[in-house]
Amino acid sequence: MSVTQQQVLDCLAKVMSPRGTALTNANVLSAITVTDGKVFFSINVDAAEARAWESVRAQAENAVRAIPGVSVAMIALTAERKPGSAAAPPPRPAGGVPPAAAHRHPPPPGATSPMARQAEIPGISAVIAVASGKGGVGKSTTALNLALGLRDLGLRVGLLDADIYGPSVPRLTGIHEKPQLNDDKKMIPLNRFGLAIMSIGFLVEEETAMIWRGPMVMSAITQMLRDVAWGTLDVLVVDMPPGTGDAQLTLAQNVPLKGAVIVSTPQDLSLIDARRGLAMFKKVNVPVLGIVENMSYFQCPHCGTRSDIFGHGGARHEAERLGVPFLGEIPLDITIRTTSDSGHPVVESEPDGPHAAIYRAIGAKVREQLKGAIAAA
Repeated sequence: MSVTQQQVLDCLAKVMSPRGTALTNANVLSAITVTDGKVFFSINVDAAEARAWESVRAQAENAVRAIPGVSVAMIALTAERKPGSAAAPPPRPAGGVPPAAAHRHPPPPGATSPMARQAEIPGISAVIAVASGKGGVGKSTTALNLALGLRDLGLRVGLLDADIYGPSVPRLTGIHEKPQLNDDKKMIPLNRFGLAIMSIGFLVEEETAMIWRGPMVMSAITQMLRDVAWGTLDVLVVDMPPGTGDAQLTLAQNVPLKGAVIVSTPQDLSLIDARRGLAMFKKVNVPVLGIVENMSYFQCPHCGTRSDIFGHGGARHEAERLGVPFLGEIPLDITIRTTSDSGHPVVESEPDGPHAAIYRAIGAKVREQLKGAIAAA
């Protein structure tokens, strides 16, 4: 059954704002996107009223999900402070000492921290993030082949593509199907290569521009963590978007991450951004499982000459300097590129080859650090 935007609007007209007006008349709705039974929009309110609107957002989401034909509803609450609504700080008196009102005291014992929202995902022993400080370093290819390497070590593994703006996993796995819903209205991950896989790319067309603000990104990641029937997994590998923004913080605040793997190339520019990623995970108390140096070197398949196109050893030296494990070097090789582009990742398509052995060796180092969490499950 095809769902229309008008059906969604008619449904939202029955949801009341905190002031008692219909949601459709409250001037708070963003553009509503409806694609193949998937509905996305946000409710934009002033930050001072955000708490009162959260229950409205939940009512709207439940109402939209009840529309026949709707398979997924992602509704975010965007709270912004209106210009001029914040009081200007009082002027600093002569002598440079700020007024007493400007002094901030530490929060009282028991005050709620963003990390207090963390909750385990039932059935999953360990959630790990694969991240990078910048794009273009081969993070998604590494995440998928790492997941396959962990699978080859006998673990039950899932892969969540949380790169909202540039989901690569559908192309890397060759998956073109859409996820179905179970009786509890949870999405059933798609199974390929023995992995349970979910991606925002399964819900939108490949060429769709994801022009989403931070709260929408956070809502989508939360739903893909919590509203997916993952089953029983030893490890869920999360392919993060590049950078150190909303997506990374949402993941860290939602689930107690057992660790993060940082992917970098050897060159200085990539390492600068990798340091930022390391610093962010340490700041939110997520253990860094180690650094992977991708595109580490190129070995000519014809003459055997090795070329360090992006330099070499930078990630290893950085890991030593920062006191975190160095997980391994992955070469710049056309086999890895072609198998990724064709949807047949190298660990799956050439399991006895040298590249698969590298990814499995990295997976073994990761598994060793996770053995406590996995054994306790």
